[in-house]
Amino acid sequence: MEALPPTLTSACEQPPLYDGTTRLYMSYVCPYAQRAWITRNYKGLQEEIKLVPLNLADKPAWYKKVYPNNQVPSLEHNNNIIGESLDLIKYIDSNFDGPKLITNDPEKQRFAEELLGYSDAFNKAMLDGLRSKGPVTAEAVAAVDKIDSYLSKFDDGPFFLGQFSLVDIAYVPFIDGFQIFFAGMKNYDIRKGRVHIQKFIEVPEITFSPAYFDRVPDTRTMNVPQELNKIDVYTQTKQDPQVLLALTKKKFGI
Repeated sequence: MEALPPTLTSACEQPPLYDGTTRLYMSYVCPYAQRAWITRNYKGLQEEIKLVPLNLADKPAWYKKVYPNNQVPSLEHNNNIIGESLDLIKYIDSNFDGPKLITNDPEKQRFAEELLGYSDAFNKAMLDGLRSKGPVTAEAVAAVDKIDSYLSKFDDGPFFLGQFSLVDIAYVPFIDGFQIFFAGMKNYDIRKGRVHIQKFIEVPEITFSPAYFDRVPDTRTMNVPQELNKIDVYTQTKQDPQVLLALTKKKFGI
C-alpha cells in the first residue's frame, strides 16, 4: 500500500515548481480531488504522479501562485497546470500510460458525455437538499432516482456504462459521500428502494477490480482470482465517514 504524504498547511514550504516532477495538488477530504486521485491510482501512476495534499482549512498562500483558481485538484505536468476535476480525469486518462477509462462504444460514449454533463446539476440538487430545513427535498429525491435509472441502462455490469469508466470515477465520491451525509443529517438512506445504487455503493472493492478493464483480454472466459477485487485504487482514497460527516456539518453550520 502506498505511504501517503503528510498534508501541507500554510506553514509549509512550496515544493519546487516545474522541475520535471508531475504533481497532483489535492486534498484527502475533497471529492473533486478524489476523482483525480482514483484515476491516478487505477492507471497505476503512483510513481509518475506525486501527491501534494493540502489542508483546505489552512491552505498555503503559495498555492494560489501555482493555480490562480486556488482550488483542488490541479495537476502540474509538462510545465503546465491543469485544473477542473472532470477535465483533469480526462487529461490523465489520455496523457498517461495505463488501462483506458473511456469506452470505444459510440452509444456508451454519447451516454458518458450526457452523464458527465449532469454531474454538476446532481451535486447541486443534493447539496441544496442537505442545506434545506425539514425533510429531504423533492429535487434531491428526483436527482437520486435519476442516478438509479442511469445505472440501469446497460446490463453488462453494475456501473454507469456497464463496465467501469471515468463516469463512475466522476460520481462515486459524491454518491458515497451523499449516502453518509443524508443518513447522518437527514436520517435518509439514498439506497433504500434503489437497487442499482445499492449495487454501485455496496461493492466498492469490486467496482475497481482490474478484471473489468482493458488490461484483461476477455473477462467472460477468465477465472479471475478473488484477490484482484482487493486492489486498493479506490479504497485507499476513502476517508473515515465520521470525519467527513463532521466536516460537512461544520461547513453547513450544524
